[in-house]
Amino acid sequence: MSWIFLVVSGVLETVWAAALAQSRGFSRLVPSLVFVVALVLSMGGLAMALRTIPIGTGYAVWVGIGAVGTAVYGMVALGEPASVARLLCLLAIVAGVVGLKLVH
Repeated sequence: MSWIFLVVSGVLETVWAAALAQSRGFSRLVPSLVFVVALVLSMGGLAMALRTIPIGTGYAVWVGIGAVGTAVYGMVALGEPASVARLLCLLAIVAGVVGLKLVH
C-alpha cells in the first residue's frame, strides 16, 4: 500500500507543479487552489509512504515521478522541446525509479 501512496503522491507533485505555473504567481484563483490541495495531498501521501519505505528511496522515487511527469506535461501541454537528449535523460530518471523499487 505504501508504494501506491508514493506513486499517487508523485503524480500529485506533477499536478501541483503544473498548477503553480498556471497560477501566474498566485494571481489566478483556481490554479492557486489546485496547487494548495495537490501539494497537501502529495505531502500527506509521501508521509504515509515513508512509514514503511526508507526516506532515501521514497523521496527519490517521489521526486523522480514528479520531475518526469512535470517535464512530460511541459512537452505535451505547453509545447516545450522534446529533443532526443531530453527524452533520454527522462528515461534515465525512470530507470532509476524502477531500479529503486526493484532493490527495495
